[in-house]
Amino acid sequence: MSEAPERGFPEAEFASRTERAQKRMADQGLAGLLLLTEPEVRYFSGFHTLFWQSPTRPWFLFVPAEGKPIAVIPEIGAALMRKTWIEDIRTWSAPAPEDDGLSLLTEILAPIARGGGAIGVLKGHETSLRMPLGHYERLLAGLPGLKVADATGLVRALRMVKSEAEIAKLAHICAIGSRTFAEVPQLAYEGQPLEDLFRAFRREALAKGADDIPYLVGGADQGGYHDVISPPSRRPLTAGDIVMLDTGATWDGYFCDFDRNFAVGRADDPSRRAYDTLWRATEAGIAAVRPGMTCRNHFQVMRRVIAEMDDQGGDVGRLGHGLGMQLTEWPSIADFDETVIEENMVLTLEPSLGYGNGRIMVHEENIVVRADGVHLLSKRAARELPVI
Repeated sequence: MSEAPERGFPEAEFASRTERAQKRMADQGLAGLLLLTEPEVRYFSGFHTLFWQSPTRPWFLFVPAEGKPIAVIPEIGAALMRKTWIEDIRTWSAPAPEDDGLSLLTEILAPIARGGGAIGVLKGHETSLRMPLGHYERLLAGLPGLKVADATGLVRALRMVKSEAEIAKLAHICAIGSRTFAEVPQLAYEGQPLEDLFRAFRREALAKGADDIPYLVGGADQGGYHDVISPPSRRPLTAGDIVMLDTGATWDGYFCDFDRNFAVGRADDPSRRAYDTLWRATEAGIAAVRPGMTCRNHFQVMRRVIAEMDDQGGDVGRLGHGLGMQLTEWPSIADFDETVIEENMVLTLEPSLGYGNGRIMVHEENIVVRADGVHLLSKRAARELPVI
């Protein structure tokens, strides 16, 4: 077992992220970035807490044109924020439904508004406001002259390419996930309710060092499963079932995201063929991806292999995505995405297909793109469909 990386990041990591953001802001004429969602606040500050699960309080981070970010947060988070590199921390007693941080934000943004300046806010795909819309409208109404630009591309470009410290955390949680999947043949058995297998998998992942398993989905049915997002049922595993588990476990705030397929007792020929097709599609994706390739072209490489068998469409819209502080991040390995793949992007390869009577199968691996090609973060799936 490899030694775990250090938790957290040195101050230099956050300083570098902020400086790169500020350079892009200058290029786009932005006087600041207003960030409202957990991954972005954490990316620039290091503020890491599960308290975001509560929707009661908004949290804000303002990245100025120069200098360190400014935190505008509920008082309950002040002690934790003081442990980060952030020095300017402005708080209010929350919840305060009539003024949940609006006065403090107005104080920061008013000079920019008076000068007719612009700030960036994330407006695009895969973003959300994470504050009451009415409060956002009140904030802008009280700042006449303030321009608000879309900073989605700016922040996305930074977060898509991972630092070596981030990659080390991702490699660590992927190794934990791989070791957990290796135990599934010992955890699963005929007659076991599927939800009990899910519980056993979670316990095993925690025992092997995962901090949490916030995402675990899958399916099991005779000759193949029909969906991959339903909660597990009490249905017992039966000889002839194909069972899949897909986990998003975390370590120090970073996710793994990959799955494994198994047959219970025996595997039918269509499922073996589906597994082989997806294994080869994944292999083609691993062999092809290089810095400079577009996500669209990468999608097409895997889709050509899938087309050898897919008679049901198996259309989930994409065949992989970015991975990091979120289970799914930009970009998408999809026909619509012309994003150019860069060195140090961490991606999932997730080919899927439909076969038989509405059955589907999904494969998934986690990779990091290097100058010389792909390095696997997850341990490669078995070449043939494993039988429990």
